[in-house]
Amino acid sequence: MNVLFLCTGNSCRSVLGEATFNHLAPAGWRGLSAGSKPTGKIHPRSLALLTREGISTEGYYSKSWNDLPVTPDIVLSVCGNAANETCPAYLGPVMRSHWGVEDPAHVEGTDEEIDAAFMTAYRILRHRIEQFFALPLDQLKNDPERLKAELDRIGTLLP
Repeated sequence: MNVLFLCTGNSCRSVLGEATFNHLAPAGWRGLSAGSKPTGKIHPRSLALLTREGISTEGYYSKSWNDLPVTPDIVLSVCGNAANETCPAYLGPVMRSHWGVEDPAHVEGTDEEIDAAFMTAYRILRHRIEQFFALPLDQLKNDPERLKAELDRIGTLLP
């Protein structure tokens, strides 16, 4: 099963989601990330955070949803609402859920405050991904209504 973390720029949250998902994923699950208007580079603070957390950053890059190597089975939009972000809508026959996280790339302040915003985004995504993998996924793969309900519920959770 392929799970796409989708946002606009594909430089922070979606990449944090993809890398964390792949770090924790059991066999048969794969995380992807993309943006509707990719920045073309991953934010250096995202890469530094992943490295500090012991998560590989090898092979990750900012890409368009038009350049995905496979069609996702599940699309998780991770754009936030506080900055009035327009969330991209993935069109296609996939299951969708919204796991909104505020964009740490737009935080202003001291290095410590900005790093804290990146860590907050990471912790929210990691918590939700851990909750996802705690589900009875073998059963839910055959019950799309229940899987969708669980995805939507997880999208509201905070660590």
